[in-house]
This record gives sequence, structure tokens and C-alpha cells, in this order.
Amino acid sequence: MSITFDVFRGDKDGRIVAAKTTRTLEPSQVFVRITHSGLCGTDLHYLHTGQVLGHEGIGIVEQIGRDVKTPKIGDRVGLGYLHKVCGICKNCLTGWDIYCENKEQYGTSNFDMGSIASAMVFEANCTIPVPDDISSEDAAPMMCAGATVWTVLSRFGVKSTHRVGILGVGGLGHLAIKLAAAMGCQVVVLSGSESKKEEAVGFGAKEFHAMKNWEGKKPEGWRGLDHLLVCGSGKPDYPLLVSLMATGGTIYPLTVDNTASGIRLDLMNYNGVKIQGTLVASRQTLIELMEFAAEHNVRPTVVKIPLTKEGIETAIEKLGKGEIRYRAVLINEIR
Repeated sequence: MSITFDVFRGDKDGRIVAAKTTRTLEPSQVFVRITHSGLCGTDLHYLHTGQVLGHEGIGIVEQIGRDVKTPKIGDRVGLGYLHKVCGICKNCLTGWDIYCENKEQYGTSNFDMGSIASAMVFEANCTIPVPDDISSEDAAPMMCAGATVWTVLSRFGVKSTHRVGILGVGGLGHLAIKLAAAMGCQVVVLSGSESKKEEAVGFGAKEFHAMKNWEGKKPEGWRGLDHLLVCGSGKPDYPLLVSLMATGGTIYPLTVDNTASGIRLDLMNYNGVKIQGTLVASRQTLIELMEFAAEHNVRPTVVKIPLTKEGIETAIEKLGKGEIRYRAVLINEIR
């Protein structure tokens, strides 16, 4: 069965273009009508490539392939970074399917589909159930922003007794503060200025440090961090960050580019500091995030914008200028 639906692409000049995608519903797939989509900084990376944008989708299942047992028609589901996994490689079998050796994912596969659209055709086993207690506008940012920080907080040995640093109070950082605080961690926020201090403390930060006057050196009496999530948009001063860590502490670079970082390995060796790469979240990790957020009432702080050409352009402009506090959610008006 062929299905045609509306999508939004970026063109080579970075403009938003409305288009159509036609897909055949395969036996293992579901057709999901998108109601909400988050806008992520990663979408800006692909804005000039011509692909359909979006990987933080929430929608309602309207059709299912003949082999699909779950989800059911009428279920509300999340559609994220992962489009398809093989289920049989070592990474899939050990709970790390985000690194599936045969995966299809946003940005490298299925360029004619994304969540900034009226609908998607998706592998049923890659959809994420959304708890009834979480609204769709709150669930959408969890599919990438929440997922990315939750993988760190849940898969790399973070304990409630740990000092957890968050560098940058933005789309990822504000959720990292809320989630780590809900886990009982001592949350230490690092920011360029004092402008977001009140909000960060409201999100659950126990300490807030504006780094603009540090002059490349940590403050006197600094207590080392067990974990540091790098969530800011600027290029970090890694020698300074390494000096902020406790012995054996781990730095997680969550916002990166393709340029060299200038990390001094000798400074890492002197104190046993680690740098841990990580990517979004595997399916089970995302399911656990949704359950945790529902139970502990963790919600993103969102700005709602219509999912129209004009709305998308406005959201992209504001995101590029750093004016979104703290996650843009596009509300679908295509029916």
C-alpha cells in the first residue's frame, strides 16, 4: 500500500521547502500521523542537505503492517533518531542498538522522511511508547535532547551521591539538570554568565558557577566533579574542564563539531580523567527515560510553534540566535 504525506526539507541555501513523500507500508512498519515534533540543533546541521528534517516526533498510529503486533492502531508513540536496527548484531544483543552495525538513522538514511512532516512510515519495533502522564509537547524533546543526556545519566555509572556537572543551560543542559536532580545527584551548573542562574537553580542545580571571570583557572576550593556533561554550543576549554574533574571523573562531549578539540592527554593521565563518547539513546534506554520522567514529573521547558513553513522558519531563526528557552516544539496543523 502506497501512502503519500507532506514533509519539510531544507534546501542548499538553508530555506524550508514543502514537499511530498510517498512510501509503501511494509509488513514490519507502521504509519504514524505526526502531531508534534521537536526542533534540535542537529536539524540545523542538515538544513542545507535537502533531506527532510526532524527526529523528535510524537504521533498517533493510523495503519500497521500485516506482521505488526505492537503498537496498535490509535496508540501514541515517539519517533526518534533510530529508524531501523537489525536486532542480531552484538551491539543490538547487548542493549546498545544505537550503535547497531546495520542501522538506519536520521541524517544517514531515509532522507525523504523526518518528523517535521504530517506523517512518517516507521519500523514498528523502533517506535517508543509514550506514557499517558506525559503530554505530546513534553514527550517530543525527550526523543533526542532528553535521550542524549539520559544515556549518560543511566548507562555510565552515575550515582545519587555524585557531583554531576552540566556545562551549558540550553536544550540539552536544562533537561540534564532536571533529570540529574530527580536522581538525587548534586548538580553543578557551569555557564558563561549569571543570566540563567535563577532558572538553573529552579531546575534543580545545587551550585551555579559563571565562568566568564575564571581566566582559564578553576576557583579556589573547587570540589572535583565525578561527571561532566558538555552541553554548550561554544567550543570548550578542555584543559580547564579536565582540571575541574575528580580523580577518575568522566567528561561527556554531547555537543560536538568536526574540528580538533586540543585535549591535552597528559593532564588527563595525571588525574585519571576519562572522556566518554556517547550518541542519543538505544530503544530500551528511551523507554526507561519516558517511564522515569513520568514517575518523577520531569518535563522539558518548551516553546510551542506551529508546524508550518513559516513556523519552522521562525523556530530555526530563533534557535540559531539562541533565543529558544529551552526547546522548540512544532505543533502540527496539517491534518
